[in-house]
Amino acid sequence: MSRYTKWAQREHSEARRIAITLLAGPVFVGLLPFLVARVGPRLDRRLGLRPLKIRSLNRIIGGLLLVLGFSLGFWSIITQLTRGRGTPLPVMPTQELLTEGPFRFCRNPMTLGTILAYLGIGVCAGTIAGTALVLSLAASLLVYLKRLEEGELADRFGQAYLAYKREVPFIIPRPPKRR
Repeated sequence: MSRYTKWAQREHSEARRIAITLLAGPVFVGLLPFLVARVGPRLDRRLGLRPLKIRSLNRIIGGLLLVLGFSLGFWSIITQLTRGRGTPLPVMPTQELLTEGPFRFCRNPMTLGTILAYLGIGVCAGTIAGTALVLSLAASLLVYLKRLEEGELADRFGQAYLAYKREVPFIIPRPPKRR
């Protein structure tokens, strides 16, 4: 058993889990969207990139991605805080393997939600550089999930996780199988 696996077994109070999640919130709900929406267009101008303009479709498509993404992300976080008795952050991982709620459609619904929301912001802002930033961060996050987190989950939850992994897709959802 790895040092992280032993450490991850420590359960924290609900108040502490919520507090830690709220402390991380400004980064994910404030700073990163700001970088995409405000810094992205400035980078576009500096790099001589033309804005991504599809007229009012920018706002419609971007808005739909944003709402869908943040909804999925928040649903995932609430599920992790309540049913999983943990947080989305590795410092306070869930105590139970989550296979219900959004986790029955894909193994990483919070990641999918985050990517969709930030892409929505990039599309609304019409920024090519901001959208490229989102895609590069998404690629890095997906590599982290595949290389590190999946192994850690297999160590912590054993056969239950491996069975879940065989049944539920990594990132692109599909309807759950009927039982």
